[in-house]
Amino acid sequence: MTQWYFITGTQAADRVGPLDDAAAQAHAQRNPAALCWREGLSGWKPVREMPEFAAAGATGAPPPPPAGYGAGADEIDFRIVGHDMQFVEVELDPGESAVAEAGALMFKDASVQMETVFGDGSRGSGAGGLMDKLLGAGKRLVTGESLFTTVYTHTGSGKAKVAFAAPYPGTVLALKLSEYGGRLICQKDSFLAGARGVALGIAFQRNIMTGLFGGEGFIMQKLEGDGWVFVHAGGTLVQRELAAGERLDVDTGCVVAYTATVDFDVRRVAGLKSMFFGGEGVFLATLTGPGHVWLQSLPFSRLAGRMFAAAPQGGGQSRGEGSVLGGLGRILDGDNNF
Repeated sequence: MTQWYFITGTQAADRVGPLDDAAAQAHAQRNPAALCWREGLSGWKPVREMPEFAAAGATGAPPPPPAGYGAGADEIDFRIVGHDMQFVEVELDPGESAVAEAGALMFKDASVQMETVFGDGSRGSGAGGLMDKLLGAGKRLVTGESLFTTVYTHTGSGKAKVAFAAPYPGTVLALKLSEYGGRLICQKDSFLAGARGVALGIAFQRNIMTGLFGGEGFIMQKLEGDGWVFVHAGGTLVQRELAAGERLDVDTGCVVAYTATVDFDVRRVAGLKSMFFGGEGVFLATLTGPGHVWLQSLPFSRLAGRMFAAAPQGGGQSRGEGSVLGGLGRILDGDNNF
């Protein structure tokens, strides 16, 4: 028997399922704008596109697009350069724009004009009222970003390029939002750049335990739209596709992003010895499908903590270098902090 799952809202709590064929047909009739999934599908699909629910697609008007990305994002070409220290190079046609975080620029062609805007820049500097701009800027502030973003627009002819660099060693991940239901939940401060039309919002953790011990806090970034976004994470990235009900236990802090259909929670580590001496803390993050998740191998906080612990100013010791003579030896070999 086929088991169907539906999502009708913006949160994982709005997920419905599993449903059999008859119940799924009835649910599709009541919610023709919902997304659906069953085993065998590569991802979540609109109900109207499924032949099993053709009757549902014949009634009702399409839902309005989410606030912030209007008629759709610009179609941009890009390439990601590098391995451990990556940057993304975006190729723009005349009139196309890319939006990036303040300070992310690496280089740009002369025909690309840059404009700093208040908020996320999803609708340009002249669209929306004062309250819309204040709300957009406030969302960015609480997710760890700057109040301002920079919009890069190609005002010349032919092709033009603009490049954005990652702020620390890691991986730049390119994601097309339309392939993941138009919405992704990301860790704070992970957004690097994207096509104009992508909106940046807030995703609240409703579970108190998840907010306190999940490693991501109560507020995460929500990226909405249908265009390309570029997310940065530390170390190497891995993507996992979870089936319905499949659970993945992850070290807190290693979660980069997940689709809106994934349930993010925490659970306590079993066993007192594992809890106190296992080195992973008391809680692990749990991700339950269906949906896609992206994980990082080296959270920046872990990297920064190791660097600070090894620094002489933090009481660390030099390993693999220096002299057995201690400070005198470092003076002789030139490795000193004078």
